[in-house]
Amino acid sequence: MPKRFQQKHHISPILDLHGFKHIEVELVVEDFIFKNQAMLPLKIITGNSDKMKLIVKNVLNKHDFTYSEGDYYNRGYIDVLN
Repeated sequence: MPKRFQQKHHISPILDLHGFKHIEVELVVEDFIFKNQAMLPLKIITGNSDKMKLIVKNVLNKHDFTYSEGDYYNRGYIDVLN
């Protein structure tokens, strides 16, 4: 892959929450966003669980991160923007 392409396009770090219990999610998400905050945007895969999405959004709001929730076809992720 040409060097010029690698510099312009980086792959966003992804956290997949499938398999995590709700009680673990707050700590896992905080750890992920603070370790990777220099590489924004980040992607957090929540699946279709409303409770999981709520926990993730509460963590992001608590630390003043902006985010967008999924798209029209796939609502099972949250992009952390800044």
